[in-house]
Amino acid sequence: TLRAAGVGHTGSQLPELLVLPPLGFAAAALYALAVRGGPLPRRHADYTESVRRVAAPTGWLVGVAAAAPLALVDPEEITLLLTTGRDVPVWTAIGAGCALAVGLLWGLGYALVFARRDGPVLRGAVGIGLATVLAVTAGAGYLAVGQPGLHGEQLLVIMKEQADLTGIDTTRTGTAGRDARTGEVYRLLVDTARRSQSDLRRQLDRWRLTYRPYYLVNAVEVDGGPAVRAWLARRPDVDRVLLSQRLRPLPAAGGVHRGAVTDAPTEPPWGISAIGADRVRAELGVDGRGIVVGTSDSGVDGRHPALAGTFRGGDDSWYDPWNGTTTPTDNGGHGTHTLASAVGGQQLGVAPGAGWVGCVNLDRNLGSPARYLDCLQFMLAPFPPGGDPFVDGRPARAPHVLTNSWGCPRIEGCDVGALRVATAAFAAAGIMFVAAAGNTGPGCGSIDTAPAPYPDALTVAATDRTSRVTDFSSRGPAAGGAGKPDLAAPGAEVLSALPGGTYGSLDGTSMAAPHVAGVVALLWSANPGLVADLPRTRELLRSTARPAAAPAGTDCGSPANLAGAGIVDAYAAVSAARR
Repeated sequence: TLRAAGVGHTGSQLPELLVLPPLGFAAAALYALAVRGGPLPRRHADYTESVRRVAAPTGWLVGVAAAAPLALVDPEEITLLLTTGRDVPVWTAIGAGCALAVGLLWGLGYALVFARRDGPVLRGAVGIGLATVLAVTAGAGYLAVGQPGLHGEQLLVIMKEQADLTGIDTTRTGTAGRDARTGEVYRLLVDTARRSQSDLRRQLDRWRLTYRPYYLVNAVEVDGGPAVRAWLARRPDVDRVLLSQRLRPLPAAGGVHRGAVTDAPTEPPWGISAIGADRVRAELGVDGRGIVVGTSDSGVDGRHPALAGTFRGGDDSWYDPWNGTTTPTDNGGHGTHTLASAVGGQQLGVAPGAGWVGCVNLDRNLGSPARYLDCLQFMLAPFPPGGDPFVDGRPARAPHVLTNSWGCPRIEGCDVGALRVATAAFAAAGIMFVAAAGNTGPGCGSIDTAPAPYPDALTVAATDRTSRVTDFSSRGPAAGGAGKPDLAAPGAEVLSALPGGTYGSLDGTSMAAPHVAGVVALLWSANPGLVADLPRTRELLRSTARPAAAPAGTDCGSPANLAGAGIVDAYAAVSAARR
C-alpha cells in the first residue's frame, strides 16, 4: 500500500490493498524456495546469489500483477467509489481480482514446476521468460478490455494575465442591456486570451504538443506529462499549472440512474409548495416564460415529458465535450433531476414556463477544470456543433440564469481559485450564477470547493421538510471569512425527473440550487426590468427569505453560516418584484 501511494495518484492504494499483500507473501515464498527449500542463507555470498537469481523474474511477476487494477480505471475515480455509481467499483474490483488471481496462479505454478528433489531452483532465464508471458497476457487483456494510453496526463495552464472587466457598465439591465454586456464581455475575454497566449501557442505548435485554448479563464489545456509541466511552470507568462484529468473509458457503459416511479406526480412536490412556487403560478400567473436557464451537469434526458417541451432548440442549445452527443442525453441522471426542479413541467419545476439549454460537464460524476470551462464558455457564448468558441460564440444567445450543482475539488485538478474569473465574467455579463454549497457538512468552513465560495456565485444550502438545515449541507464561512451560503432551499427527499421518463427523490445541495435558479427565472419573467440587475435581484431574494432552523450544536458562529439570509420564498419575492 505504501508503494502504491508513493508511486500512484491518490486512490491507487485502495485496490492494491487486495493485491499487494498476497503478492508480497508469494514473492517471499519464491525467495525462500530458491535456496534448497529452506530459509534464506546466512552467508552474504549465498544470499546475494539467491537474490540475483530470483530478483528479476519475481520483480516482473509482482510488478505486472500489481499494475493491473489500474488498467481499467483511474485512481481519481477509485478515491470516489462511494459516489460514482456502480460502474467504477465493479471494474475496479474486476481489475484487482484478475491481478490477484493471475499473480498468485503464476507464482504457484512457477514454484511447483521447477521444484526438484534436492530443492527447487528458480532459474533466472526461465523466470524472466514466464514473467514475459505474464506481461504479454496482461497486455493483451489491457488492449482488449482496458483502454490504452496515459489518461490523466493533461495540464491546465493558467496565464498570469486575465481580462480586466472593471470597465464593463454593469448598470445596463433588461434584455437589451444584458445582451450588450454579454457581447462586450465576450469580445474582451477573447481578445485578451488571443494576445496573451500567442507566444505560448507558437511554442506548443513548434514542439507539436496538442493543446486547447480557453478564454473565459485565460488558460490553455496542454497534452503533456511531468517534463512539459515543469517547462510550462517556469514560463514568465504562466501563473500556475493544474492537472486536468481525462477519465479512462470503461470497457462497458455504466447504468443510468432511473427512478422507481413512472407516473407523473399529481401535485407539486413538497419543496415547490414550501417556497410558494405553485402559488406564483396559480395566483400571480408567472411561470418563467421568456427566461432561459442553463444547466451544466451530467446531461439532460431531453425526451423526458417534464422537459421535452421547453428545450430552446436550435444548433446552439446543447454541448457535450465528454462524449460528443448531439441531442440532450443524460448518462447519469443527476442533471435531469436538477434541471427538472428548476424548469420541469408536470408539477416538478419552480419555473415550468422557462426554456433551457444544457451542457455535459460531468462524466461518471467526475469532471476536470477544462471540462467545466468547456461548459461555462458555452453558457456565456453558445456555439454550433464543431464551432470554435473563440470565433463562433453567440453571446446574445446566452441563457439568463445558470444552475450549477457541481463542484471542482482538488482531486479533479482545481484549486479554490481556479474558476474565480469565470464567475466574475458572468457577473459582468449580467448572468445570474447559482451554485450548490456542497455536501460536506456539518463541519464549519466546509464551503471550500470551487465555485461555491466565490462572491459572484449565489450559493445555496439545503433544508428539509421541517425547514431545518440538513446535516450534509456545507457550512460557512468560506475561505477568507466570506459570507456563505447566500440562501437555502429544499434539498432533502426532493422528488424530480430521472432518465427514461421516470421519477425519484434525491438529497443534496444539488437539489437545492435549482430551486433558487427557478425563483430567479420567475422574478425576471415577472419583471423583465430586473434581467441582469444582479444586485437588486439578490436583495429581493434576501429580504423576502424566511428563517431556517439550525440543527442543534452546529451554529458555526452565526445562523448565516448555515442558511445565509434564509429559505428562499418565491411568492414573496415575485410579489415584491411586481411592486
